[in-house]
Amino acid sequence: MIATFKSLLSPSRRYLVELMQRINFGRIEGLTVRGGEPVFDTDAPPRVMQDVKFGGENGPRQEAHTADFALKLQVVELFGHFDRLVNARIESLTIKHGLPFTMQVESIA
Repeated sequence: MIATFKSLLSPSRRYLVELMQRINFGRIEGLTVRGGEPVFDTDAPPRVMQDVKFGGENGPRQEAHTADFALKLQVVELFGHFDRLVNARIESLTIKHGLPFTMQVESIA
């Protein structure tokens, strides 16, 4: 069952949600998913790329400072994909408005 509130997420999923909120617009490249969980504590952590929009909103999402909230459908869908993939490498996860927008996946056998 997929958690629908931030407080119910595993630490690694909560970290990913917070990271996406800090990025706001950009992408995460080379994210490993192991056992359905995003992995950050490796020798080769994922690359974080932030898009800077001149005259636009470039700071973190306001929710980044909130301890708990209901997860948006896009986040729930992302973690549903992680659960189905089990083990994979996310080549690129595009973030828009602090939410997952698209991802390119390389499955790991």
